Amino acid sequence: VQLVESGGGSVQAGGSLRLTCVAPEDILGNYCMGWFRRAPGKEREGVAAIDAGGGNTYYAASVKGRFTISQDNPKNTVYLQMNSLKPEDTGMYICAAEPRLRGYCDTYLPYTSWGQGTQVTVS
Repeated sequence: VQLVESGGGSVQAGGSLRLTCVAPEDILGNYCMGWFRRAPGKEREGVAAIDAGGGNTYYAASVKGRFTISQDNPKNTVYLQMNSLKPEDTGMYICAAEPRLRGYCDTYLPYTSWGQGTQVTVS
């Protein structure tokens, strides 16, 4: 599954960005979609996930209340709206996909499809 992210950039603390992940046609209804980030010197961190078939959303504690994950299935797209950004949100944000085999999606699944990432820098 090929995933293509966009929407990263540089923003001041307190600002907002919306990341976009475009997936192949017609997969979202059967997949869990996740957003992860990797900061320099740190391990990859799961940020948010969504059951793109219309089920649950999941957020890491560090972003809950500031980030929103959503999907637009006709556009085969998953979004990550990031508000009230902090310098510690800086990192490469990567989209991932995994077939939904159970009734819940989170960032702890063994995601097997990954995008190239889009850089977010908050100063």
